[in-house]
Amino acid sequence: MVFLGLHILDIIVILLYVGIVLWLGKKAGENTVDTDDFYLAGRSLGKFYQFFLNFGASTNSDQAVAVSRETYRQGVGGMWIQFLVLFITPFYWFTTLFFRRVRLTTIGDFFTERFDSKFLGGSFAVFTLLMAFIGGGVGYMVAAKTMMALTPIPHENLSVEQQQVIQDFQRFKELESLLDSGIELELEEKIEHDILNERNKLGELKSFYSYVKPLHFYLIYGLVVAIYTMMGGFRAAAITDAIQGFLIITFSVILIPVGLARIGGFAGLHASVPDFMFELFGSATLSEYAWYTIFGMVMANLVSIIASAPMMQTAGSAKNEITARIGMIGGMFFKRFLMIFWVLAGLIAIALYANQIHDPDLVWGLMTRDLLLPGAIGLMLVGILAANMSTLDAGSVANSALFIRNLYQPLVPNKSEKHYINVGRVAIGVTLFGGIVTALYIDSLLDLYKYFISIPAIFGAPIWLGFVWRRLSRWAVIIEVIICLVIYALIPNLFTGLEWARTNPAFLTETQTQIITYETTATNDDVQNQRAEYPGQPIIKTKTIPSAGVFYERVARQNPDDSNSPRIGVGRFHAEIWVLSWLGIDFSVFQKSQLVATRFFFDALFPFVLLFIISFFTPAVKKPLLDRFFGKMHTPIQKTPEEELAALEKAYRDPEQFEKNKLFPGSTWEIMKPSKMDYIGFFGSWAMVGVIILMLVFVLGLGK
Repeated sequence: MVFLGLHILDIIVILLYVGIVLWLGKKAGENTVDTDDFYLAGRSLGKFYQFFLNFGASTNSDQAVAVSRETYRQGVGGMWIQFLVLFITPFYWFTTLFFRRVRLTTIGDFFTERFDSKFLGGSFAVFTLLMAFIGGGVGYMVAAKTMMALTPIPHENLSVEQQQVIQDFQRFKELESLLDSGIELELEEKIEHDILNERNKLGELKSFYSYVKPLHFYLIYGLVVAIYTMMGGFRAAAITDAIQGFLIITFSVILIPVGLARIGGFAGLHASVPDFMFELFGSATLSEYAWYTIFGMVMANLVSIIASAPMMQTAGSAKNEITARIGMIGGMFFKRFLMIFWVLAGLIAIALYANQIHDPDLVWGLMTRDLLLPGAIGLMLVGILAANMSTLDAGSVANSALFIRNLYQPLVPNKSEKHYINVGRVAIGVTLFGGIVTALYIDSLLDLYKYFISIPAIFGAPIWLGFVWRRLSRWAVIIEVIICLVIYALIPNLFTGLEWARTNPAFLTETQTQIITYETTATNDDVQNQRAEYPGQPIIKTKTIPSAGVFYERVARQNPDDSNSPRIGVGRFHAEIWVLSWLGIDFSVFQKSQLVATRFFFDALFPFVLLFIISFFTPAVKKPLLDRFFGKMHTPIQKTPEEELAALEKAYRDPEQFEKNKLFPGSTWEIMKPSKMDYIGFFGSWAMVGVIILMLVFVLGLGK
């Protein structure tokens, strides 16, 4: 029995899962007595829950889809859109310590206390709540696109117009394949290709239509997450994340053995996928992810990660700092390990569906529908829902805490704990359903990820410096935040909607189209098309690298059918490139990988330049406030509340006691001499980075 494309077994599996998480949310809520319980689980979570809380909160199905979609689109080099976090993982050893030692509830509290500014605390809360709408939209969009790929409308049930759109897509991919093979198109074919290419840029071509209506799906899905999180708070998130962790593992690996069996194992994978797509660091010409692009993205992400609101809750909920550190590192590295399976899924998708999908975000759903049996498809959907829920629940609780502590409580003080918990529950619902708006208006997962990497750096830079540099001033942070918000957020969004900006010839500059000749080994497709005698034969191929927008993601004709139609900017406006162009740099000669790298280097470094310069011309925060803040930061977490109180009182009375342990005594830098545990954790984490890379290289070499 099938309903809207789903077998009854799959529907039963989904309903059973929803029932279990709602029951767990209710049970967790029975133990919630105050805001400390609701937002931090009473600071009582041990290593088991910390492991799965960090693993679940950081692992979302949109990340799996992002890795597989970019691997499908760009080869293994595309995995760095998410895999770049591998190189950031060792730094969590220190950020987790900072967040546990500071003994606060939200990152907004950090800004309020460190800079003696409720304005900055409230500003961070507003910024994060707005970003939560975007983050929530990512989760909704991925779950919906996967569901859509699983519920296609049969061809015979489509309208004539819909059937024509699908035929146009297939024709476009056919012409693209001819171009990539180095075959010269006839004049009529060139005109046809140009028209279809413009329509594709505007999102008018599709490979299928679905029964699922995104809005209906978003509302039902958001309601389930809202109910169990509103009932149980952070404790419910931790408990359900432990269960959801096992489901995430299932959805990450279930496709691989079936997919490999379909294409003839790892040998079949290498016979079906071009060699250059197995390169760990993409070619600067054949990929958007050259080594320097990845380095720029790593730098921007390193600055940004510390501004992730749930990090204060996940670290703060641990019973002590070593539990927080081990839980964070363990959960994060397990996620990095699972990413290898996501990369494999993308490569298998190339072998199965090269040039057959209009939207790479649909790859995961298409593989699920094609490779799995009824029941297993339901399990996959449950895994995807679980991965999204485990991120949405922790994030929504963190956002609720920001709203209550940094916006609502300062305006409405002296209310009961029950009052603040109930208002916090409402805030959870608002943030969750606010993500639906984003999901409805943003269609590209890749665009969202590139947006996410850079925007949090606005607050990430002052958090990093605020933990280690006394001289960082309140006004430096305020001015830096305003300037960077204009460049990173306001202008990109404003110019995307302004007709003047989208049609301004100065902003419609494109890179140059390139025809690249490269040496590779033949695939099965090359043999079938008589470009080689056998798979693996060394051959020379050409590839057309289309032009890319310099200031906009894409530049397309307003009317694809009219070659004289004026061009228009489509997608995000890159204000970073625009600012740098004032220096006289000609970005039209750059490759796409160089443009992307330039943006991320700017995003990572520019906030620090502003903070350092402005701090030297503005007054520092008062010394007694800084002594109290850093005294607490340098005091380890104690075993009992009584010992905690005594240790903190001693730190407040004698802040100079920490001077001898500083790496630079007598300076304004509050960097302490590394302990034995610091060395073990940090360099041990880098060893694990090497192990993960070696495992990836080993897997990619199988069957070659």
